[in-house]
Amino acid sequence: MTIYVKEAINEQPIQTLETILMQIDGVERALVDIEDGEVKITYNETQVAQEKIKTRIQQHGLHVQ
Repeated sequence: MTIYVKEAINEQPIQTLETILMQIDGVERALVDIEDGEVKITYNETQVAQEKIKTRIQQHGLHVQ
C-alpha cells in the first residue's frame, strides 16, 4: 500500500510515523520518501486492514493524503 503523509518530510514526524506503524500487528515494513512524504507500507492483509493503518496514523495527528 502506498500513501502520502503531509508531515513525512521532516525527521521528527517520520520517526513518529515509523514508530506508529511498527506497533501495528501485521505491518512488516514501512519506507518513507522524505522528498514528497510518500510512504510504502508492506503488511499482512490477513492481520490488519488498510483502513485501520490509515486511522491509526490520523489518530496521532498526521494527515494522510
